[in-house]
Amino acid sequence: MSYLVLARKYRPRNFTEMVGQDHVVQALSNALSTGRLHHAYMFTGTRGVGKTTVSRILAKSLNCQGPDGQGGITATPCGVCQACTDIDSGRFVDYTELDAASNRGVDEVQALLEQAVYKPVQGRFKVFMIDEVHMLTNTAFNAMLKTLEEPPEYLKFVLATTDPQKVPVTVLSRCLQFNLRPMAPETIREHLQGVLQTEQVPADLQSLKLLARAARGSMRDALSLTDQAIAFGSGALEETTVRQMLGSVDRSHVFRLLDALAMGDGQVVVETSETLRLNGLSAASTLEEMSAVLQRMAVLQAVPEAAQADDPDPELAELARLAKLMPADETQLLYSICLHGRSELGLAPDEYAALTMVLLRLLAFKPARSSNGAAEKKTLKTARPEIPVPPRALAASAPGVAAVGGAALVSAEKVAPPQVDHARIAAEHGADAALPAGQHLPVMTMHGPLPVAENFEQNRPPARVEYASDASKIEAIQVRVQADSARDAVVAGAPQVLGASAEGDFWHATVQALIASDAISALVRELALQSQLVARDTDQWLLRVERESLNQGGSRDRLTAALAAAGYPVRLMVEVGRVTDSPARRNAAAAAERQLAAEKIVFDDPLVQSMMREFGAKIVPGSIKPL
Repeated sequence: MSYLVLARKYRPRNFTEMVGQDHVVQALSNALSTGRLHHAYMFTGTRGVGKTTVSRILAKSLNCQGPDGQGGITATPCGVCQACTDIDSGRFVDYTELDAASNRGVDEVQALLEQAVYKPVQGRFKVFMIDEVHMLTNTAFNAMLKTLEEPPEYLKFVLATTDPQKVPVTVLSRCLQFNLRPMAPETIREHLQGVLQTEQVPADLQSLKLLARAARGSMRDALSLTDQAIAFGSGALEETTVRQMLGSVDRSHVFRLLDALAMGDGQVVVETSETLRLNGLSAASTLEEMSAVLQRMAVLQAVPEAAQADDPDPELAELARLAKLMPADETQLLYSICLHGRSELGLAPDEYAALTMVLLRLLAFKPARSSNGAAEKKTLKTARPEIPVPPRALAASAPGVAAVGGAALVSAEKVAPPQVDHARIAAEHGADAALPAGQHLPVMTMHGPLPVAENFEQNRPPARVEYASDASKIEAIQVRVQADSARDAVVAGAPQVLGASAEGDFWHATVQALIASDAISALVRELALQSQLVARDTDQWLLRVERESLNQGGSRDRLTAALAAAGYPVRLMVEVGRVTDSPARRNAAAAAERQLAAEKIVFDDPLVQSMMREFGAKIVPGSIKPL
């Protein structure tokens, strides 16, 4: 005897055997019990959720004759009478199934409708079941409209489709619609467990969970995958063999990735991605598994009592540990990046390269944490903010002002603080705006007080501004004013080099030499340019960077090797903090000076001044470039 696949062998024969569609079963059972029968039914839903099965059970309920041949319309067909057995075997003369995917023309529909004028030969009702009805042509739909609206009393229409949006509204309005929902993984797992117990096939819980998730709501897909898994595992279902058959990523890899992301360990992230590539595991499956784990972590973080001690899930302990290790906001961020990263896999030439980029994006966007564990804000407000001013304006009007590296140095001995009406400020901005007696706002202006500017530099700690307690201290006060020309905009927008030192001169010259000789590139070059040499010893140098993403072990090691090749065999130590003097800032300041000099040449040209004065000409911003 030939083998009958599980999807056909365990097809439900009555409503009580239906799984996961209680809302449809209840409505049809009540209608059959009370005799409130509609003449046309439409069942919608994805593949493998029971549309054809419900149609056959409905046909048996309408035509069941009972074991003694005296039965009537019932919600519980007997399954043993002639009508029930013939419908199950597909040879009942009054039950007609039409596959609209291959019979979609008007001729096929007209041939079907020609049978509608004849009364049932064997059963109580004629039942016309049209599967994938959305595939019919417009003329075929038009041909069946009249019969569908007013069929004979002995005729019932049953339509099934996976895409109801393609069915004309004129057909939808003539049918009683039921939406069969995709089944939950837990429902599928329980059904598979019962089927395998009947088949006497040993299976562990994790293998059934994998099959239930892979079915994606379709019971037929779940049973087909179970057939394949039984053959693959030689009659037994184990997690290892099922995972290998499905190509699913082992949750241990996912837990390792999330653990590394929580700790900010980029090396482990890249190594795990390479392991996935060598094992041939699916990149899409990796992101899918990560999304599932992050979703459960978010639930545990929001509802800690969801982790019950009697839960048999062996992964629950690891999920609870990761939920405590990773902050809730970071979990939400990683979940969003994983979801959107799946759509990018097909755009990259190599899906594993795309997977690596998504994982590194998770690491790059990791929120910076302060010492007490709280996430630092993008915008930091200082108690006494710095306000930049063009050095040209200060030098022209106030003595004791010198421009150093694009910043204005104001001598407290020679520049008196402006007189501020604290009562007026308190009235306009609230009581908090007023300062105590004897203190002045740290604002330098040529024509009156200016609005305070906030520091929008990411992850930059508040600047320490020591206010003059005696006449010997000199403080750096930056004032931002409205730029009256493109030259002011260049100076105000350029990075400021504060506290230039001999260490900064040495590090700038060293980095420029390494770049000129092509000894460093990519991330290593960025690390060198964005860092500040804080201190150096005979065998150890200390660098400081502002972004944690630059402090990677691989980049640090390659920069150490490049320095050793250049004659500096030292060990590099990198810390995270505020950077005031880096090669990148010096290069930007030098470029700003060149730009300012080029614009000065153009602005001071007599012909240009004459055209601007007489004809109202304007210089297009950004059109002047230094040679």
